[in-house]
Amino acid sequence: MNRILIIGASWVGDAVLSQPLMRQLKSISSCAIDVMAPSWTRGVLERIPEVDHVIDSPLIHKELNISGLWHASRLLKNKYDKAILLPNSFKSALIPWLAHIPIRVGYKREGRGVLLNHAITLDTKRHPLMVERFLALSESKVEFNHSLYPQLVPNLLNQQELIHRLNLHLDLPIIVLCPGAEYGPAKRWPTRHYHQLAIELLAQNKQIWIMGSNKDKAVADEIMQGVSSKNITNLCGITNLAQAVDLMALAQAVVTNDSGLMHIAAALKRPVVALFGSSSPQFTPPLCSQAKVVTLQLSCSPCFQRVCPLGHLKCLTDITPQHIINELNSLAHYIEPNP
Repeated sequence: MNRILIIGASWVGDAVLSQPLMRQLKSISSCAIDVMAPSWTRGVLERIPEVDHVIDSPLIHKELNISGLWHASRLLKNKYDKAILLPNSFKSALIPWLAHIPIRVGYKREGRGVLLNHAITLDTKRHPLMVERFLALSESKVEFNHSLYPQLVPNLLNQQELIHRLNLHLDLPIIVLCPGAEYGPAKRWPTRHYHQLAIELLAQNKQIWIMGSNKDKAVADEIMQGVSSKNITNLCGITNLAQAVDLMALAQAVVTNDSGLMHIAAALKRPVVALFGSSSPQFTPPLCSQAKVVTLQLSCSPCFQRVCPLGHLKCLTDITPQHIINELNSLAHYIEPNP
């Protein structure tokens, strides 16, 4: 059996988008796949069935961390036949090189070609999507298609335990709101819009779960401010990432910014309405047949900035709550009963 080490992505959404690569690797050969990635992506990787083991990465953003790289390479030495690198950084190529992994595959970036013996030139025209670029690292001739959309598998036992422990109920259809976006405020639909959307959905006899990290708790509290209904729950910071995956699988629909949770919703095959402002759905769209992308395609977007350089954020503020209600209604024929 081939032993493959994947140097994983640093963002949660990119970790989701790497699943088709792993599925393709398993389909073309008998192999074991371990992923070395930042600890904050572990919750997603643990819900990817093709991943055999997850190893916390010593790579630190904007730091070389020579001692950590050396220690990791010693632990990995003689354990793998191939390494596949998802990040494009020079230092991500150091670990498999120092570990003397025989085959080292990655894109020819940052002058690291000397550390790779399968250095691939990125063809952005042929592979415009991030998921396609990851899949191409399999070095097979497969073309990305709907059958290769990312897939996550929730832990159903953990799901039931969470419902009980958090005193959640399934009496009403669940709409999950994801108001956060790690990259910055230029990717976040205004809190006041989420607040109004929540009021509208509660009036339609839905229940609301707000999901995100601990950083999103204050925003979620603001969305809930003045809402007296018992059918809205702030789960931000209460669940870890793996638990968020398990609970999101129960959603009747998800409304989300362009974020890691957007990709999780799509990989769980939940109907999703995704709002794009500063980023581009032409690069990292939600990949599921039940997805609706909302973007105003203003002349100033996508700018790919963390903060709106023009100060008005019209690419998101001009998307009204009623627009999102209409998109959700258009998804009605996709919406399935809760599992």
